[in-house]
Amino acid sequence: MAQTIFGVWDYVIMVATMLASIVIGLYFRFSGGKQKTNDEYLLADRNMSIFPVAVSLMASFMSAITLLGLSAENYYFGMQFAVINIAYGIATPVASRLYLPVFFGLQKTSTYEYLELRFGPQIRMLASLTYTLQMVLYNGIVLYAPAIVLESVTGLDRLISILVVGLVCTFYSSLGGMKAVLFTDLLQSFLMFGAVFSVVIFASVQLGGFEQIFIKARDGGRLDFSNFSVDPTERHTWWSLIIGGCITYLSLYAVNHTQVQRLLTVSTLDRSQQCLWWSWPVLSVLSIVTCISGLSMYAVYKDCDPLASKRITGADQLMPFYVVDAMKSMPGLAGLFVAGIFSASLSTISASCNALAAVTLTDYVGRWCRINPSYVPWLTKLAACGFGLVFLALAFIAEHLGGVLQASLTIFGAVGGPLLGIFTLGMFTTYANERGVSVALLTGMAVTLWISFGGPRPLPVKLPVSVKGCPGNVTLSVLSTPPPSDYFYMYRVSYMWTSPIGFIWVLVVGSIVSLAWKQQHPWQKVGLAHPDPALFTPPLASRLRAKYDKKSSVHCELLKQNGQE
Repeated sequence: MAQTIFGVWDYVIMVATMLASIVIGLYFRFSGGKQKTNDEYLLADRNMSIFPVAVSLMASFMSAITLLGLSAENYYFGMQFAVINIAYGIATPVASRLYLPVFFGLQKTSTYEYLELRFGPQIRMLASLTYTLQMVLYNGIVLYAPAIVLESVTGLDRLISILVVGLVCTFYSSLGGMKAVLFTDLLQSFLMFGAVFSVVIFASVQLGGFEQIFIKARDGGRLDFSNFSVDPTERHTWWSLIIGGCITYLSLYAVNHTQVQRLLTVSTLDRSQQCLWWSWPVLSVLSIVTCISGLSMYAVYKDCDPLASKRITGADQLMPFYVVDAMKSMPGLAGLFVAGIFSASLSTISASCNALAAVTLTDYVGRWCRINPSYVPWLTKLAACGFGLVFLALAFIAEHLGGVLQASLTIFGAVGGPLLGIFTLGMFTTYANERGVSVALLTGMAVTLWISFGGPRPLPVKLPVSVKGCPGNVTLSVLSTPPPSDYFYMYRVSYMWTSPIGFIWVLVVGSIVSLAWKQQHPWQKVGLAHPDPALFTPPLASRLRAKYDKKSSVHCELLKQNGQE
């Protein structure tokens, strides 16, 4: 599949993208306060504007894997997945009103500091280590994915691609800090939109009109939104996409350190909430356009499917194949596409370098070592650079890991629900204790990872494709597979239910163990009679303040009656 189709304009666009990212990093390194404090380096001195933060929230988790996978999803399974954007809209006010005020009020560098304040040091360390492993594995794959794309489109060796993207990203994120990350995210987001829009626009021209995409997609059964089944073994239904989408969104945007760190870069809670609100339409527009790009490629290839005709070897190669096959006649379009795919990875990796540096210095180094404050900013930069190099190393060995690639992505999803569960127990209850949430987190992750990795499991059933329009004698091979009922039930449950299962497991087990196995809370260990309301979600915090203020008033009145001051 690899062919050299890049022209001068394609290389100009690619080089300009990399240089622009480097220049932004250099600018923020040698302007302003020059990251003399960790607050400036990690949190941009908490004075960022709303728009770049909102866009960065979207870009941090819309990686190249997402763009390539989402377009292939809609090509082979239809557009039902787009329903998940409704879930994002439902979950946004929950995240902004119930979770964000707690983190913003505490103003801590690491999200996991909250867990120590609420429960104790062991659960903080357990959650922090889980997050670190999750992000390191995920970002190695995020760096590897666009390298395959560039190799397939230009013939450039994937190892060179990994080096170029990885080193550029490590350079500007470790040098320029959070401000550089946020502003490069802004630039890279425009390129991501440009990449998917270019596919949709070019396909519309090929087909003779934008409406032809939907006419052909409807004829091919790709526009069926009618699956309201409550059966959890159905891959995508309204129920799985709405409920699973809400839990997934909250695990990423309400309690994930990478996103919370961005939400703390503005000056007030109101501005932080606006960032979260504005990120939703930006995320949904890119998601829906990427879905439409999958439909547009189906409309082009409806009579000669590239995967069935063995012109590609995997569904994720579909979009780069279209660039090679159809867009090579337009100078610069292939370069724009590859720049967009690379930008999706750059934004995710740079966000992770910065976030993991914050966690490392706060949760590990700062906890175990006494450090001269003047050394902290430099150590943070070294940590950010170190994680970038770790991602590079993982990307280099990724092609030899085989099934571990899918495994690392599955881990990312499987731990999200349980982690959301322990933060929810902390913020929404006063009875949950460290023993309870520790047992719940460990058992919850064991359950979700078992469900995710257990097997054998049935392959998802794709919608019909055709090869009748392919040149030559191409036959469509049909694999005979056992009926789904032959597989263990839990291995047939849709992956969209994994996070909700982990979330509910942690809530139930954490509550039972906490109530049955009593333990002193952190505030009791230091002699306080009641918890700090700042550790709880606003509705519960208001009730606690009213309750303890009233008790205090009654106590004062009794003292007065007894003649005491």
